[in-house]
Amino acid sequence: EKGANVTLRNIFFANNDYKLKIESMAELSNVIAMLKDNPKMTLEISGHTDNVGKKEDNQILSLNRAKSVVNYLVSKGIDSKRLVPKGYGDSRPIDTNETEMGKSNNRRTEINVISN
Repeated sequence: EKGANVTLRNIFFANNDYKLKIESMAELSNVIAMLKDNPKMTLEISGHTDNVGKKEDNQILSLNRAKSVVNYLVSKGIDSKRLVPKGYGDSRPIDTNETEMGKSNNRRTEINVISN
């Protein structure tokens, strides 16, 4: 539904990089199937980081990671007009940045339903 927000748990990137790892493809296959089953659905693909490093660098990294996901989905036949990449850097933590587990939880990719 419009406004739904889902964290994609199995999207992986190398440290400080935005190239998708092969382990991400199964999760992205689910997103592709959802988009094909809902041809009017548009999504925001949002990238998030922990607070390690400069805020500006984290902002750029999170946007580039979101763009990598969008580019992959487009390469699989999804219309780019249905996908909006956004980078939030470390501005929207869901956990503490004081522990490694918390930082790991904050490094995530989410999909947000814009319209359906």
